[in-house]
Amino acid sequence: MWIFRTKPVEDSIKDTDEPEYRLRRSLTAVDLAAFGIGVIVGTGIFVLTGQQAAINAGPAIVLSFVIAGVVCALAAMCYAEFASTVPVAGSAYTFSYATLGEFVAWIIGWDLCLELALGAAVVSRGWSAYLQQLLDLPGWLAGDKALPDWGAIFIVLALGVVMIVGMKMSSRLTNVLVGVKLAVIFFVIGLGIFFIKTSNYSPFIPPAQPAPKASGGNAPLLQVLAGVTPQHFGWFGVLAAAAIVFFAYIGFDIVATAAEETKNPQRDMPRGILASLAICALLYVAVSAVVTGMTKYTNLNTGAPLAKAFNDVGQGWAAKLIALGAISGITSVILVMMLGQTRVFFAMSRDGLLPPAIAKVHPRFGTPWVVTILTCVVVAALAGFIPLSELSELTSIGTLFAFVVVSIGVVILRRTRPDLPRTFRAPGVPWLPVASVAASVWLMLNLPVETWIRFVVWMAVGLAVYFLYGARHSRLRRAGQRAPEEPVAPTSA
Repeated sequence: MWIFRTKPVEDSIKDTDEPEYRLRRSLTAVDLAAFGIGVIVGTGIFVLTGQQAAINAGPAIVLSFVIAGVVCALAAMCYAEFASTVPVAGSAYTFSYATLGEFVAWIIGWDLCLELALGAAVVSRGWSAYLQQLLDLPGWLAGDKALPDWGAIFIVLALGVVMIVGMKMSSRLTNVLVGVKLAVIFFVIGLGIFFIKTSNYSPFIPPAQPAPKASGGNAPLLQVLAGVTPQHFGWFGVLAAAAIVFFAYIGFDIVATAAEETKNPQRDMPRGILASLAICALLYVAVSAVVTGMTKYTNLNTGAPLAKAFNDVGQGWAAKLIALGAISGITSVILVMMLGQTRVFFAMSRDGLLPPAIAKVHPRFGTPWVVTILTCVVVAALAGFIPLSELSELTSIGTLFAFVVVSIGVVILRRTRPDLPRTFRAPGVPWLPVASVAASVWLMLNLPVETWIRFVVWMAVGLAVYFLYGARHSRLRRAGQRAPEEPVAPTSA
């Protein structure tokens, strides 16, 4: 049962001071807020909004965003408590190690690859679609149909260089890009509201339609288990869209991966997590309402739906401006997601579950440069060759699974370590975490069957890697094996 041995919180915090693994603390509350907004507002609003309105929800995509936002708010409370209690790189991975044991921590660490690495790949393809539209690039070079997508590959590798140079530089770039992104969002809302036609909102929830037989594997798992004919639109479509646009809220949890590089994580982490989620939820609801009011939802199934909406109302100049803003804004999402992924891998390798060599910190820049290079190569390959829709759905299930584990972990740590100082305490424990688990599982069940199959296969591969390498090289396991052999120091009289 050693695989369920937990790593004491004190040990996790102590690891942050080891000279060979010490990261530079340079982030402030403003930096964390920028990271949160920078990664949350991205491809979900610039890409998935239109696609899911056209495929599953119609104008009721607004409700899908509200449902997904409520689920995220429940989980955000749990993340805020953990991040202030265990201010260590790794986010859900580190939290799981302290509460549920090494085996579960590995599963979560492996699962986070679906959220972070795949998420960065999804966003990169959205970035490429807007670049192609802005510069009128040939379809083979960038955009929805490019294979390989050279635009997506380029942006991933370019940001990799920024990540290696330093966290502070990454933060400064993020701050600038977030400003551009928010300006574009307010522009979309402010100008688009004048082109809304109420007829585009009718029907608000389009009647349920049987899904084509060819896409039966894409039917939500809940519909299949309940014996319901696979459907698009209707309330099942709204819920299915909520499970997918949930991807748009990914980011508040990524803020927690930067805890080890924050000057005052106990105070600033909860503020960054909760404030960024609340602001972004309001923006999502407003933008989705405006866009589906500007043009018929059936016209929005494209890689750049906001620009398409303005083109449809004869405002091509605005479409170009939106494309430029989207490119700038989405860049910050790619950057922060890859930063989060590298910090999770960094924590796992420091614990011995991955090769320690990849956790090397650059002597000049104070960043984990080896794992950064490896992450960027993998993300670039995924972004260049895998379709957007398949990536986004797999990202959502990975994130929801992490939410389930973190919510459970909050309850466990409250009972096993009530003595730990908590600068932020999630309200209503254990009922709030229970509601978070139930809501997350419900959204997971509304994801397509094929997504579940890919998820199970991915986790099976992760288990194989763990037992072939991670379990044998775990620092926690080796420390436990050495402990009985170490002589006990004599006590002084």
